[in-house]
Amino acid sequence: MSGPVVQIRYLVSVAFAFLLLIGAPLSTVASDDFHLSLPKHRILANELAVIINDADPLSVRIGNYYRKARDIPARNVLHVDFRPGRPNMGKAEFKRIKALIDRQTPANVQAYAITWAMPYRVDCMSITSAFAFGFDKRFCSRQRCAPTRHNSYFNHPGATPYTDFGIRPTIAIAAENFAQAQALIDRGVMSDKTLPSGTAYLVSTSDKARNVRSAGYTTVKKLMAGWINTSIVESEALKNIDDVLFYFTGKTFVPYLDTLQFVPGAIADHLTSTGGKLTDSRQMSALRWLEAGATGSYGTVVEPCNLTGKFPNPGILIDVYGSGRTLLQAYWQSVQQPGEGIFIGEPLAAPFDGFTLEVKDNRILLTTRTLLPGYYRLAYSEGPVGPYWVLPGVIEARYHQRRFTLLNAGAGYYRLERI
Repeated sequence: MSGPVVQIRYLVSVAFAFLLLIGAPLSTVASDDFHLSLPKHRILANELAVIINDADPLSVRIGNYYRKARDIPARNVLHVDFRPGRPNMGKAEFKRIKALIDRQTPANVQAYAITWAMPYRVDCMSITSAFAFGFDKRFCSRQRCAPTRHNSYFNHPGATPYTDFGIRPTIAIAAENFAQAQALIDRGVMSDKTLPSGTAYLVSTSDKARNVRSAGYTTVKKLMAGWINTSIVESEALKNIDDVLFYFTGKTFVPYLDTLQFVPGAIADHLTSTGGKLTDSRQMSALRWLEAGATGSYGTVVEPCNLTGKFPNPGILIDVYGSGRTLLQAYWQSVQQPGEGIFIGEPLAAPFDGFTLEVKDNRILLTTRTLLPGYYRLAYSEGPVGPYWVLPGVIEARYHQRRFTLLNAGAGYYRLERI
């Protein structure tokens, strides 16, 4: 019985497609009757595990607030117990904790969020990299200024790092008090799908040793044309700016942060030696960015020297974030050698995620920033569970393309699949 039914529906689908191809008019239907699924491009709340240190009241409070704010499943909240308040955790103690976490972690989890500012380091590694890779000295410099093992997730477009590479990128929801953590989390949630119109500021300073990323600023600006408003500024620091979406610089201390207004979801960091020493650095801690209103930042916990591979690549970070990925994905995909660097912020912030549909006669107009360059096919079903039939034609997505025209087979369920 099922065979003939499927065959009849298939012929109906082909007939619809023929009408579309010859341009026969179809009545316009409200877009609420059209449902579209896009290829997976981001880490979701049910794929993030939150790690709470039960011995740290602030960690407990941050973890509980974040779980509710992001609707993290209860099974994804993982508990450890260790003495808080230390900058550095010994590798033997960490290995015991990591083994416990590995046993607790649901198989579908792709990334971790930890909920403390200390400890920020495990021997020679940052604690976020230690949770991601496990403690591994290959991610530390063998000698002063030496490069380290590379991050397999670097510049990789996928949204399943654990499935693809066996690593769970980690970020710290770090703060020195609960009010700061709450404000950080609220900014991240508030930023979702807002498509902010802020500016990416690439600041070139006179600090030659720390200004090394500026060599690529011109290229970044060209690549971001028509995608993210980007400005190269030759100055020691920004001052009295009200649309900061990204802020990249190189400096031991960055002044005038209190004069800036950061867009919810903003990312900012400074290339310097010990910005990742969150609570006891002689330089400016990366926490100052979050306290000033940024939603994510990065810094190194031991001397990295000024190897650009140990710091975020602004072009990759802006491009990935601007393509609807999460803050966690954008930061982790932008650092080639993250073993000595700590990622901090609200992991699931995604200001450029989402899409809109507009139905016009025999066309569906799709607007989104999340499609990678390449070719796609469109499948259609009358109901949410299928069966789905592939509609004729191939859809090409060009670099930084945002608007697409899809075939309209009537109200129902559509699925865009990358070929």
